[in-house]
Amino acid sequence: MENRGRTLLLGALIGAATGLIAAMLLNRRAAKDDRTTAITAGEGIKLGVLIFGLLRAIASLGDEEKK
Repeated sequence: MENRGRTLLLGALIGAATGLIAAMLLNRRAAKDDRTTAITAGEGIKLGVLIFGLLRAIASLGDEEKK
């Protein structure tokens, strides 16, 4: 059980760091283009689909070995 807790904590820290870096990059992009938002709705949808695909890939990492 202790290993599961460490895995969750490490995943949360990596996710927070990744989110912080993404927010910094978006702020830099918005400042460079003098816009209030850094991404359009279409870009947001594309990003969401990419993140969903990444999560699906992570969830299926161990599935190939079980076959």
